[in-house]
Amino acid sequence: MSHRSPTSASVLRAVAIGLLCLTIPAGAAHATDDEEDTPAKPVVPNIYLDLRTTYATIPAGTLGLGFGNTSLSAAFEALAAQRGAMLQNGLPAAKSIAVDLPLTVDVSDRVSLYGGVSGSTTDIGGGWSTFDITSWNIGVQADLHQQNGGRIPTITLQSTLTQSVPNEQGMTNSFNHVLEFDYALDEDETRGWIAGVQYTRTDVASLIARIRPNTILYAGGYYQWPSNWKFTGRLGVQSFGGGQLAGRTLAEPFTQPILRLDLDRMDDNDNRLFGITAQIAWMPKPSYQVTLRTPLYAVRN
Repeated sequence: MSHRSPTSASVLRAVAIGLLCLTIPAGAAHATDDEEDTPAKPVVPNIYLDLRTTYATIPAGTLGLGFGNTSLSAAFEALAAQRGAMLQNGLPAAKSIAVDLPLTVDVSDRVSLYGGVSGSTTDIGGGWSTFDITSWNIGVQADLHQQNGGRIPTITLQSTLTQSVPNEQGMTNSFNHVLEFDYALDEDETRGWIAGVQYTRTDVASLIARIRPNTILYAGGYYQWPSNWKFTGRLGVQSFGGGQLAGRTLAEPFTQPILRLDLDRMDDNDNRLFGITAQIAWMPKPSYQVTLRTPLYAVRN
């Protein structure tokens, strides 16, 4: 932890303190005489293991980039750090399987907190590596504003800190921030438009290595059927600043399109029961990724 950027750590603490204010129940300020006629809201938050299993192909000369891919990047960076000869010759093409295990607590209908570990196995042409824990992460997701039938869209902020393991020379800290705007077209919020930006910065615990920021600008929309199946599509542009080691270029910078498609099975309270995500990112060669989301609920309201 001695290599964490003081500025980023201060920003993350300030964001977390501000978002905690959103967790204060608002119901206490609206007590009325007809309170007895209103069903009591659950006092226990949703608690679940948001299990995600991802298979990805990574072109030569780049990292595992894309929407929310800090665990894939950490896995590939950790493997690369163990292969000095590979670094001298540039990053090879790879296939990777990553499993994310964040324990998630929906503090309220506006705020979720999560933290956990990620493990992965990677094949760079000589067979699959041993499956190991390659990173841990903590984060928060909060609705800064909810549309609730109004004209101002729901504004959601998600911030995640991911650190590669083991904690040694060459480890990485990734700070991933997503700001998304969701404009619902109906009262039940079953269809609408979305737009947002994702910004990822990675700090390397080495004086000779550097990974520049990655930014994604995107727009899209969603539709949820009466059967509670929900489809979401995002199309955007990804811009990566590249990576260097001792003055050598390991990953070329690029600005290319990215496409993500989500199909989720929800329940009547909009809890995700199952999800599958397909992503194509050009870097500039295409990288393919498929993610299965199978949440394991301890408490589901």
